[in-house]
Amino acid sequence: MGGRAKKNEWFEWSGAAPRSIGQFLNPFQFGELPPATAPFPPSSCLNRLPSETATMADFLKNIIGGGKSGEPAPSADSDFADFAEAPSPSPVPFEKPPGGATLSSSGPAVTDRPYTKWYNIHERHSLSEFKAEGVILAVIAVIFTLHFIGSRLNKSKAKAWIKAHAPTLTSEFALTGFDGVPGAEKQPEKLLKQKSLFEYSTYATGRQNIAFVDVILTLKKRFNPLMTTAETILGFFMDSFGAPADYVEATIYPFDGKEASIAPNLPGASELRGKDAKSTYDGFVWAVVNKDHMKKLRDDRYDLSITFTKDNAKLPAWLTVMSESAEITDALLTKDLAAAVEKAGDLFEALIVTDQPLERPTTIEETTPRKRLFLRYRLPSNNNYDDLVPLFTAFLRLPDHLVATGHFRAEVMRKVNTIRAETIKQIQKAADDEKAEERALERDKARKAKRDAELNALDAKAQKKFLDKEKEKQMRKASKKQTVRG
Repeated sequence: MGGRAKKNEWFEWSGAAPRSIGQFLNPFQFGELPPATAPFPPSSCLNRLPSETATMADFLKNIIGGGKSGEPAPSADSDFADFAEAPSPSPVPFEKPPGGATLSSSGPAVTDRPYTKWYNIHERHSLSEFKAEGVILAVIAVIFTLHFIGSRLNKSKAKAWIKAHAPTLTSEFALTGFDGVPGAEKQPEKLLKQKSLFEYSTYATGRQNIAFVDVILTLKKRFNPLMTTAETILGFFMDSFGAPADYVEATIYPFDGKEASIAPNLPGASELRGKDAKSTYDGFVWAVVNKDHMKKLRDDRYDLSITFTKDNAKLPAWLTVMSESAEITDALLTKDLAAAVEKAGDLFEALIVTDQPLERPTTIEETTPRKRLFLRYRLPSNNNYDDLVPLFTAFLRLPDHLVATGHFRAEVMRKVNTIRAETIKQIQKAADDEKAEERALERDKARKAKRDAELNALDAKAQKKFLDKEKEKQMRKASKKQTVRG
């Protein structure tokens, strides 16, 4: 009885009667929350707190046995009347999950996840999520395709050139190609060596009057369209950047009487050569150039900068001759050579005979004559070399003509050597001036070292006197200079 009275008093304070054990344990489960307007016990409840002592005394009496029985519970406070009159909620019956799984059953656990489509990666993701990767792969595929097509085009262009010129090379030289295998005309592709995707070269040797010849094919960078476009734009706006083109550069190195030091001395070779069959000729600079490339050649090459330009009646208007003497032009410009150059058309750029360096010499050693022959022309877009093979053949046979007719009068060679002598004098003067400068610096260093040694050997008073005398001497020199200027 005492315990029930205690509980009744607690619920009297809270304003709700204990109707069931579930309500007592968890009143929030059944939605019986106190109204938002009364978060704390009402004042009427607080006024009855002093009677707690009496209630405790009644509780002790009930335990001992002297209390009253059947005492009615005090009425609930009016502030909690709504909660006191609310009906007791009925408990919700428990329903078994489908499948009848229990703690003791052997069926699948209730917590097992059901199988859904999110376990399949092809259903979780779609191709629309990989748009960026698709663009990157497409760009890479385009780049590789252009690279492959461009490199194949360059290779086919180089093969077309060697197929057209292999008969000429093999007929003029004993050995053609870097492998040095005789009879390579049957497989002309093997005569070429690929140095890069846009550069091919070949080599030939074993001919009278020619030590060897180097041929380099420089092609457009078709495997890189972006670079080709950039070079084209730069060449359009700037003269220093030439527009990309396919061209050939052939260089002949003549023996010039040095067969014994260059070619191997085979037994019986000296007897086969006649006494007058010498491969020497006079040194000079002579060229036939396309007027469209004349200015650039003169600016880029030192050897052509010392020549004079003059048109010739044997050549068309778009060609000109750069020579050191008119007599040299008359001897070298034959009808066959002029016809071959004219037949090549606009693809022809220059044919040069020189003994001077490409760059301006800066030392006496660089002025030593080194005879060479150059040929440069562009490749046709249709790979038709019928008009260019005669030019290449005439170029390979030009050393024979030089050995036969390249000996001029003393007056002509004196005029040619005058320019070379002036260049040598300028280089010698520059070298002498540089040496004089070095000697002057050495004298100044020696004089300064001697002056410092003398100054260190003196005491403080003598040093001051020495410095004052030196200062007066400098002032007198400065005043003399001003007097002379005035």
